[in-house]
Amino acid sequence: MVASRRGIEARVPLERLSRLRDALLDVEGEVAFTLDFGRDELQVPYAELHVEAGLPLQCQRSMERFVLPVDLTQRLGLVRSEAEEAALPPGYEALEVPADGFVVPLDIVEDELILAVPVIPVKPGSEAVERDWPAPAAEQERANPFAALSALKNKTPGEPD
Repeated sequence: MVASRRGIEARVPLERLSRLRDALLDVEGEVAFTLDFGRDELQVPYAELHVEAGLPLQCQRSMERFVLPVDLTQRLGLVRSEAEEAALPPGYEALEVPADGFVVPLDIVEDELILAVPVIPVKPGSEAVERDWPAPAAEQERANPFAALSALKNKTPGEPD
């Protein structure tokens, strides 16, 4: 694929991405991607991935379903060892190629989508909970770990504890 500068273009239902499913609220929707192979001007073999998807997630503020739009482009340097990975030009992410030389395009797409899912999904435009229930000043003062040190600093020598 690299030598002939070929590419793949596909649309896949979200339900086919078994590792991603656990991070999603449901599997409605699909992923469209292109994966183009080639060599750059430095003769580094690469795969350029472009992914478009809408990931159904549950907002952790409002507990509502929302769709996170994902539109990413990533250039992956095809490497077989850590030494080759260290030699990749800036802007490349390493993709280790198995000994047989075959990569599974859907696995590459799924890896990138897993990385695109936020640790704590929050629907854009939802308001922070802290705005509705601000912490009382006494609680904020108590939460300061240096408050006790400040009291010791202001104490005069020889004063009982």
